[in-house]
Amino acid sequence: MTTLKEEIIRKSKNLGEVVINLKGVGKKYIVHHEKPTLAEDVGRVLRFQPREEYWALQDVNLQIRKGEKVGFHGPNGAGKTTLLKIIAGISAPTTGKVKTKGRIISLIDLEAGFHPDLTGQENIFLNGLVIGMSREETKAKFAQIVDFAGIGDFITAPLYTYSSGMKLRLGFSVAVHAEPDILLLDEVMNMGDEKFRKKSEKTIQDMIENETTVLMVSQWRDFLKKNCNKLIELENLSSNNT
Repeated sequence: MTTLKEEIIRKSKNLGEVVINLKGVGKKYIVHHEKPTLAEDVGRVLRFQPREEYWALQDVNLQIRKGEKVGFHGPNGAGKTTLLKIIAGISAPTTGKVKTKGRIISLIDLEAGFHPDLTGQENIFLNGLVIGMSREETKAKFAQIVDFAGIGDFITAPLYTYSSGMKLRLGFSVAVHAEPDILLLDEVMNMGDEKFRKKSEKTIQDMIENETTVLMVSQWRDFLKKNCNKLIELENLSSNNT
């Protein structure tokens, strides 16, 4: 069972309706401890190999209102990132129900929705579509997205020619220009050079200070207490089943 302990850091003003509602949410993973060495052994191994059922989350009930800034803290394995992925729709819960309202932008996997054979320009429109932007909206913000990412002439080159840092910057730029209602942040991001890192931190800080609902995961408790009005401690008390 996963325990959630809420700590109110400061009172929030003018909070709106509930935009995230989790009821009885759980996530189970199956861990296999033996790998087949031959193709014909796959069926045998899957039937008879030792396996472990691991509950990353169990019976999570949570409500978050519009405009709240919520930090999630806890030890490794407590299910913090798993919880964000479920809220984002990246991962489906094993049990329970999740309801969200508004455009959710997740800064967990910034390269999701990209295709390596398409150009940076084509990937902007593709990624914008994946996260809920219309073609007209993406077109109107295209120049801002390219300028913020600092891709330069590479914008017309296929994505497989990009460095990992360039792909992350492009994904981040598309995400923040989508103007999310709900922003999900997983740990402190490293976008490469110091100039872009400062620019991205300023953009996130602006979102934290406005009406955007922000959920963030970090091992830095002081960082969460500084930037959030509510801190939630996660601890997974469940035992594994073999």
